[in-house]
Amino acid sequence: MRKLCFAMVVGLAPLAVAAQDNPAKSGNNLAETFGTREAVRQISLSPDGTKAAIIQPTKGHGSALMIGDMVNGGELKAILTSSGNPDKLGDCHWSTDTRLICRISITSDVDGERLGFSRIVAIDADGKNLKMLSARTSDRALGLMQNGGSLIDWGAGGDGSALMTRLFVPEVSTGTHIAESQSGLGVELIDTRSLSRKQIEPARESAVDYISDGRGNVRVMGLQPKTGTGYDSGKIVYSYRTADSRAWKPLTTVTVVAGQTAGFVPYAVDPALNVVYGFENQTGHTALYSIALDGSLTKKLVLSRADVDIDDLIEVGRQNRVVGATFVTDRREAEFFDPALKTLRAALGKALPGKIITFIDASADEGKLLLFAYSDVDPGRYYLFDKKTRSMAEVLASRPGLDGVKLATVKPITYQAADGTNIPAYLTLPAGSDGKNLPAIVMPHGGPGARDEWGFDWLSQYFAARGYAVIQPNFRGSTGYGDAWYEKNGFQSWRTSIGDVNDAGRWLVKSGVADPKKLAIVGWSYGGYAALQSSVLDPDLFKAIVAIAPVTDLDTLRNEARNFTNFPQVDALIGHGPWVAEGSPARNPAKIKAPVLLFHGDIDTNVRIGESRLMADRLKDADRKVELVEFKGLDHQLDDDTARATLLSKADAFLRSSMGM
Repeated sequence: MRKLCFAMVVGLAPLAVAAQDNPAKSGNNLAETFGTREAVRQISLSPDGTKAAIIQPTKGHGSALMIGDMVNGGELKAILTSSGNPDKLGDCHWSTDTRLICRISITSDVDGERLGFSRIVAIDADGKNLKMLSARTSDRALGLMQNGGSLIDWGAGGDGSALMTRLFVPEVSTGTHIAESQSGLGVELIDTRSLSRKQIEPARESAVDYISDGRGNVRVMGLQPKTGTGYDSGKIVYSYRTADSRAWKPLTTVTVVAGQTAGFVPYAVDPALNVVYGFENQTGHTALYSIALDGSLTKKLVLSRADVDIDDLIEVGRQNRVVGATFVTDRREAEFFDPALKTLRAALGKALPGKIITFIDASADEGKLLLFAYSDVDPGRYYLFDKKTRSMAEVLASRPGLDGVKLATVKPITYQAADGTNIPAYLTLPAGSDGKNLPAIVMPHGGPGARDEWGFDWLSQYFAARGYAVIQPNFRGSTGYGDAWYEKNGFQSWRTSIGDVNDAGRWLVKSGVADPKKLAIVGWSYGGYAALQSSVLDPDLFKAIVAIAPVTDLDTLRNEARNFTNFPQVDALIGHGPWVAEGSPARNPAKIKAPVLLFHGDIDTNVRIGESRLMADRLKDADRKVELVEFKGLDHQLDDDTARATLLSKADAFLRSSMGM
């Protein structure tokens, strides 16, 4: 194992991973190398800190749960595999030093609707004793149990028990006295070995959230009432318990309208301070607050900024102890509340200069910490830090196939939009280039309720390796910059959002970075929508368009949600007005002059493949050049090595052909 000097380093042996080709050594196609999924999809540390559970990709779009020895190293051992068709292996965590619980997700067609299902299983670290933890439903069930439950606490004893939510589905009672009569979400204490179950919270029809204190006590509950037609009301009413009572008391009410949240949203309970941490936007930016759970409901501001939102908590250990919070300026930054970890984080920063360091997991006593460190030119590496010996060693690389490949640096910049507003963005230039007169790509992010961050991005790095300059704008409509920046969202305010995207392309040309005859746009999801809509707004700017899993018609997107409980929120996000037709590229195909390449997975539940098929048909009817590539059995993420390599190579060839390169 490669070691880093950190006061003193112990000799941990390396965990061996499957070999990945390095194009610098083997000459393999760059598309295959950059399209290869991360070698570590998820990782967790055993309570004693001696073993790691690692989910790694397998051929195609499968995955495997691997166990690694953190003391002696050696080969990883596979104990559970998933084909990815239709089952997918999600996150896995240790219930004891010898047993894990894992989430399995499945997408299936039910009465013409494509629905997602989840189930929780437990398995020994040697691959034996695989058991289903999610409650089973009988053929008498009166509904579907899509949600197989979520882990919310390891319980108070550390004996392999776990607090899990359970969706209770009522059953037909005719002719039986044992039919399930409860309905809604409750909480059970489950022994992950014997499968014995004890109900901790009764099922509540409108329950959507339970938050524990890490000591086996449910302290916060969220109820979301339904409308008379069965849709979500858009309001979540939270209640809490004091430490010495089982009675529920009012805490806060949260409303969600058109993608924007109002009210204090609770996230985690600190039992030592007897407070709940949560996020709230009171002054135009989201800040972190705490509310006392002693009956006084005393609210305190914990962390805020005037320029960006506070967007996440830093939690460590099996009790998910809150130790800080993070936010993104040009890069992701952290503010630690725990003095010891604040000092440690500063020391780690010196040991790993230029890297963003995150805490992934910890042993039960927090004596050993699992860390992840990354940068723009390093896809990331996992490290194990031992507090007692003050030693640190590398465990695994996220993308070992890119070791030795010179990656492009990513520079935070700003450019001016047409109205003079400074738009933040990230500029990636090909390694070794002079950054002038290059073929260039504008790459808007997905969402629209999202933003780009500084770091490694496999799409932009691939195109940079192929000689393109890439700019990733955080256009107005992005999240993270407050209410004024978000405006009405990237659909209702599409003219502003797409205008900012197009101005990124104009800036590339004006600054001399881009050859104006070789300027393209590439986007995924909302970014794919932006790629198509950019040419509706300015047909002559981009010479080629690549749209991956794009929204193409806003009314179609609305209708995709009509049979789901969140339809009112989707309906409000899109809204009703002239922007629906004007902002739908599938309704304006004649305005698009540039050739279009579309990619879409045929089991995508985020944006249905029908949207790309509609776009392709409309473009053909308008006598425009278009190609649609469909990936069978893949969803919105196209989580498959071969598919991603195909996407990259075909997109590159398309761009070069369209722009005469």
